[in-house]
Amino acid sequence: MKNRYILNLFSLLISFLMLNCQEDALGFGDINAPSNMQITATIVGKTASTPFGDGSGKVNFVATATNAISYKYIFSDGTTENSPSGQFVKRFTKNGVNKYEVTVVAVGKGGVATAKIIEVEVLSTFTDAEAVQFLTNGSQKTWYFSAAEIGHLGVGPNNDDNLKNYYADFYNAGPFEKSGSPESSCLYENKLKFSIVNGLLKYELDNGGKTFFNASYQSVGGGSAGYDFCYNFNTNGLKTVTLAPSESKPEANKKRGTVLNFSDNGFMGYYVGNSSYDIMSITANRMVVRVVQGNNAALAWYHIFTTIPPVQDPVVDYTNLVFQDEFNTDGAPDSSKWGYDLGAGGWGNGEFQNYTSSSENVVVQGGNLRIIAKRQSLNGSNFTSARLKTQNKFSFKYGKVEVRAKLPVGGGTWPAIWMLGSSIATVSWPNCGEIDIMEHKGNVPDVIHGSLHYPGNFGGNANTNTASFPGTQTNFKVYKVLWTANSIKFYVDNSLFHTFINNGSTPFNANFFLLLNVAMGGTFGGAIDPAFNQSAMEIDYVRVYQ
Repeated sequence: MKNRYILNLFSLLISFLMLNCQEDALGFGDINAPSNMQITATIVGKTASTPFGDGSGKVNFVATATNAISYKYIFSDGTTENSPSGQFVKRFTKNGVNKYEVTVVAVGKGGVATAKIIEVEVLSTFTDAEAVQFLTNGSQKTWYFSAAEIGHLGVGPNNDDNLKNYYADFYNAGPFEKSGSPESSCLYENKLKFSIVNGLLKYELDNGGKTFFNASYQSVGGGSAGYDFCYNFNTNGLKTVTLAPSESKPEANKKRGTVLNFSDNGFMGYYVGNSSYDIMSITANRMVVRVVQGNNAALAWYHIFTTIPPVQDPVVDYTNLVFQDEFNTDGAPDSSKWGYDLGAGGWGNGEFQNYTSSSENVVVQGGNLRIIAKRQSLNGSNFTSARLKTQNKFSFKYGKVEVRAKLPVGGGTWPAIWMLGSSIATVSWPNCGEIDIMEHKGNVPDVIHGSLHYPGNFGGNANTNTASFPGTQTNFKVYKVLWTANSIKFYVDNSLFHTFINNGSTPFNANFFLLLNVAMGGTFGGAIDPAFNQSAMEIDYVRVYQ
């Protein structure tokens, strides 16, 4: 670490003040530039064997100066910090050992100032290259509020209750809830632009000049509405974003473990007086963040973002029933409606079952279709199950699918209600498109997945979302998709939990057929419980409307 003084950066300003504000100076008393400036920088964890610190990247700064009333730190990583006391703890996040130049400005009466520069060399071992790639796609990417999702804006507690401090327990905004009034609709105008500039993560909020303010901060927006309101507030300007390990209330397994720190009071669309956001989860096309309200540490706000611009689809419903199976006749499924996929191999997913058409694995009984996965050896597989499909019997384009089902129990079970493009025979997967109305992991009970697979977004990079719906393995629930030329919406018992914006560039504008199955293990199902014997997905009905 080394120190070097620089000339008074504000000497011209001081001269101007002294020559032109002599009468005002009487109100300040003597105007003297801060002097005798001293800065200490203590690298956290520095020892003889760790000269650059413990890897946290933290440095404790203390600045003092005669006649100083406040201090400002300016860091070469693009961030700044005001410190009335002169004390500040900075976490440097660039991975590895790096040198940083730190300018400290001591401000005295009348605004006169003196500056000093020091240099620190510190180690940071924290990195989240995957998150940066997701945020920027390696160069630049724009994010939007996922307005069609329940909870795209929500609030919950920030306390030591590990059962509730990681989700919006108090309030969840409904789909496009803020679009109904000019007082709040500016929220959906936000464009959050993340980019890589000279190796640094940068951010710009483009919101058309209007910012949605939490009522507690209306004075910042220059208003007095008394409730959350869109005020004229310009947020243009590139901010630096630094990453740091999360130290917030939620347990480690409830969050990603990475915090986004925005320079210069940057924020992610909704102003709540804080510039640090915990990433709860992130993929290439969806991100959930958590931010503690600045003046109320007991509250945490949640935002859900997507890479697809929010377009409010006209209210559409389909009421013309074009396909149904109520499963009221005991025996084998209706062969005029259902065929089978047979055999083992898991179709590339590493599953452990052998699909059959045996009544031991698929049967209509007591008003329900039962697809039974069981521990049973067959042709080298240790489990058997069934996969039904309407391929070459029924397909459709656009409509509403409703399937009332109860899901199987047991670690490793992987029930699915889904659709494939009828073109799969000619263009193969994923070019044909896949719509997963419902997928469930027996190892993670009650968490329902709704996903779409298509070129550029398939397998582990599918366009997906999850939500928790208690009782999926003990009660029947209706799994529904509403599919139009503009969007595909996923519901459980009429609760919307995922929306996909459809357009002419996706394969979701052609005929699809239905599939029902229970897989075992594989890339999605995970480890199979050694105690698992058998369990069934029970389906009360399948209905398609157009």
